Amino acid sequence: MPDAYDYCADLVRQADRDRFIAALFAPMEHRGALHALYAFASEVARVRELAREPAPGEIRLQWWCDVIGGARSEEAAANPVAAALLATIERYDLRADTLFDLLEARRFDLYNDAMASLADLAEQARKTSSALFALAATILAGTDAAPVAEPAGVAYAVAGLLRALPRHIARGQIYVPADLLERHQVSPNDLLAGRYSPGLVAALGELRTFARGQLAAAHARVTTLPHLALPALLPVATVGPTLDRLERSDPFVPREIPAWRRQWLIWRAARNPARIAG
Repeated sequence: MPDAYDYCADLVRQADRDRFIAALFAPMEHRGALHALYAFASEVARVRELAREPAPGEIRLQWWCDVIGGARSEEAAANPVAAALLATIERYDLRADTLFDLLEARRFDLYNDAMASLADLAEQARKTSSALFALAATILAGTDAAPVAEPAGVAYAVAGLLRALPRHIARGQIYVPADLLERHQVSPNDLLAGRYSPGLVAALGELRTFARGQLAAAHARVTTLPHLALPALLPVATVGPTLDRLERSDPFVPREIPAWRRQWLIWRAARNPARIAG
C-alpha cells in the first residue's frame, strides 16, 4: 500500500499542484489519504481528455462507481489510485454517496452540452470542487466543513473554468452558462469561434462577480473550521488573485499566475488562515 500512496502523491504533484502544495501543510499521517483523494479527483476530472469520446468515458466513470460500490475488487487492488482510495474511504469513513455524486457530475464533461444556467454551474461545482474540499476536511479533522466548502468550492471551480476557457472552446465545450450569454446577447457560436465582444466581457464579468460573492461567503465562515481542517481549504487562497488577473487579460489568452506565486499564496494562507478566502 505505501507504493500506491506514493503513486498518488506523484500523480497529484503533476496534475494538481495547488492541492499537492496544500497537503504539505497537513499532518504527515493524513497526507497519504489526501493524495489518494486528490489523485482520484484528478483521474476522473481528465476522463474527457483520456477517453476523447463519450462512450469510453462513460465506461471509465462507471468503473469507478463499481469500485467504490464494492465491485471489481481484483481490478481495484491492481490500480494504485483505486487501492489507495478504498483504503482511505474505509479508514476515514468517507461518504460513498458524495463520491457517487461527484462521478455523476463528471458525466457532463464527456459531452458538448451547454451549461444551461448559473444555478446549474453552481450545482456542478458543489458536487465536484466543493465535495473535494469537504472530504479533505473530513480526513483532516473529521468535521462537517460544508458551510465553508460549498461556497469555496464554487469560487475555486469558476476561477478554474475561466482559466481553462481556451482549452474548453478548443474541444467544443462551453461552461459559461447559457443564461448569462443570452442576457448579454452573446451567441454560443461566437464564443466557440473566439470572437471578442462587449457582451462577452460583460458575461464573463458577471461570472467573476458571482465567484467573488462565493469567495466572500467562504471568507465569512472560514473561522468556524477547526484548525486541523484548514489545509484542506488552502488552494482557495489562489482564487482572488486569479480573478483579478483574469479581469485584466484577454479571455481567450488568460494571464496565468506563475507557479511560484501560487505556491506563495498557499504558504501565506497557511500562516494566516484569514487569507484562505480573503
